[in-house]
Formats: sequence, structure tokens, C-alpha cells
Amino acid sequence: MPQITVDYSAPLDRRGFALALHPIVVATVDATTDSCKTRFREIEESVCGDGSTDDVVVHVDIALLPGRTGEAKARLAEAVLDLLPRHLKQSDGVRISAEVRDLDPSYRNR
Repeated sequence: MPQITVDYSAPLDRRGFALALHPIVVATVDATTDSCKTRFREIEESVCGDGSTDDVVVHVDIALLPGRTGEAKARLAEAVLDLLPRHLKQSDGVRISAEVRDLDPSYRNR
């Protein structure tokens, strides 16, 4: 059920990040490892601020079935921000962000 999407323009150890993230998701919001699904979308171009720097970005979006508290979602977002730097291949000029939200009631899977 956790649908995890990572948009990135920074060099990132994608597989290592996903494999490290899944147990954190499981422990923080009571999910199962088998239900975690992470996909990566490379950003071709991004512009940060006034465009005067070559900053790159990584944004992690985690969508969950409803029922988790705001506090649990905030803890997970903070855990993502703590984990990400360990899987970046550069640290200067990287802007990282995370959002944990509820899936739409129309969500279905098989």
C-alpha cells in the first residue's frame, strides 16, 4: 500500500535508498515490507529559487491508506529527510523534501 514516488535530479543510489526506506516505513506507520512500492522519476530539468545556482532536488512523496495520525506522518517525513543524505552521491547544492499523505479513497490495487 505505501505508494512511494521519488522525483530526483541529484545523483542518488536509488535501490539502496528504497531498500533502506521500506523498513522505516514499516516501523513508522505499521505497513508491511511487501506492500511498499517505490518508483523513481528522474527530473530532466529543475530551477530552484531565482535560478542563480545549479541546485538539484530530491522530493519523496509517500501515499498511505487513511488512518495514520498527523504525528506519525510527520515522523516518517523527518525519517526520510534523515535517510536521504546517506544515499546521495553529492551533498552540496541538494535540496531535499518529503511529504506523507493519504491516498485518495478511489485507490485500488491487485
